[in-house]
Order: sequence, then C-alpha cells, then structure tokens
Amino acid sequence: MNFRLLLQPAVAAFFGIRAGLRDAREGRKPYLWTLVSGSESRQSLLKEAWDHVGKVLVIASILDGIYQYIVFHRVYITGVIIMAVTLAVIPYLVFRGPVNRIATLKAGHKSAGPQAKNEG
Repeated sequence: MNFRLLLQPAVAAFFGIRAGLRDAREGRKPYLWTLVSGSESRQSLLKEAWDHVGKVLVIASILDGIYQYIVFHRVYITGVIIMAVTLAVIPYLVFRGPVNRIATLKAGHKSAGPQAKNEG
C-alpha cells in the first residue's frame, strides 16, 4: 500500500507536466497564477484540472480508505481527503506552472537565436 505514496503523485505530476507543456505551446499564462488572479476563465480552468486529476484523486481516495480500514478498522473521511489532495492535486499544481514557465523560456531562447544571427 505504500507504493501509492509514489505512484499517485507521479501520475499527477505527469498530467501536470503534460498540461504545462500544452499551456506553453498555446501561450497561456501559468495555471495557478491565472486561477488565483481572478481570471474570468476560472471555471473552465477548474474543469480542465478536474478532467486531468479527477481520476487520480478518486483512486487516491479509494486506496487511502482501504488502507485506513485495514490498519485502523475504520475510515476517517478527513484523512482520506487530506491524503488524496496531497497525493493528487498538489503535485499537479506544483508541476504545471513551472513546466509552463520553463518551456516558454526555452521556446523564447530558441526563437531568439535565428533572429540574432540574421541581425548580426
């Protein structure tokens, strides 16, 4: 059961990295900043995140509930929610924004290279 502590954040990070790269290709601002800054597209951003991380969040909740039942012989809902958010949502958010910024910076350097040669 401890394998879930590695697998679930890895899957959520994968979805975050993939979404961050797509954000960079589309020229979007970093996800968390756009979400927090009062954007009018907040609802669509939340729906998009749920589409990416929802299954991982549900699986994390079920696995933690099973783990709690085996170990404690009861399920603590608050603990399930905290673990699911910790294992699924936080890694997604931690990776999506920085990957977007890094990919945007790399794309900016690549596109600036040929222009600098032509001007020189």
